[in-house]
Amino acid sequence: MQLQDAIGLGVAGNFAHHLEQAGELKDFENVVTAEADAPKGFFPFYLPGSDSFLGLYPIGTDRLDLPDFEANAQVEPEIAVLFDVIYDEKKEVIDLIAKKFTTFNDCTIRKEGAKKISEKKSWGANSKGIGDRWIAIDTFEEGGVMDNYHLCSFVKREGVLHPYGVDAPLLGYSYFYTKLKTWLVDKMNTQEDFGPLEDISAHLKATNYPKQALISIGATAYAEFGEKNYLKSGDEVYVIAYDSRKDASDLEPSEAKVILHQKVS
Repeated sequence: MQLQDAIGLGVAGNFAHHLEQAGELKDFENVVTAEADAPKGFFPFYLPGSDSFLGLYPIGTDRLDLPDFEANAQVEPEIAVLFDVIYDEKKEVIDLIAKKFTTFNDCTIRKEGAKKISEKKSWGANSKGIGDRWIAIDTFEEGGVMDNYHLCSFVKREGVLHPYGVDAPLLGYSYFYTKLKTWLVDKMNTQEDFGPLEDISAHLKATNYPKQALISIGATAYAEFGEKNYLKSGDEVYVIAYDSRKDASDLEPSEAKVILHQKVS
């Protein structure tokens, strides 16, 4: 699937404990949310056609290139949803139509002094990763295909497989389905340039109002190895979404599973 024309956006703080473990909670200390468990904000990781560093398409499939400078990089295991974006005559977003989902590695560098989330999210080609197949979304609400899916992740280092993120049901996201979509639409229209956040409506205008958005909906909490270990060259990353009714969270492919497998260089 060609995603170069879709804007790439991510949700920060949509899974309990992730920001604390990543050492990023302080970045959002002045960001006020409507509810205690609400996501902290929305950030861009790819802006098609932009002259900025975010204009370089960052998503790979089987390879993850670490920055060419010293950086502490961590896997951020996520679900990515491809949405059709619906605008009104004023070019405000009025709806998002969820089409399909897959696994995603929103790999992030823990960069001291970064003013915006996006500064830690993209440093070149193959700085992100996407799964090996897509699953069509029948309905983006309870009772749909996503209800029974779990998300897990591993890093294989020197032949040993380590859990990197906790195994979590998609229903464990703080905001999901209609509540998440309503929040996304609102933030696409109203989020201001403040602290680590950016004006998403300005990005939509600058990218000529893209018809689709690839949205990573939040990273899970880390397992012990993931919290304490940054990525190294030679590691292998696995991010897996699987139907909990049909198979276990192993590395074997199946029709009920989406696997992202990247070799780190």
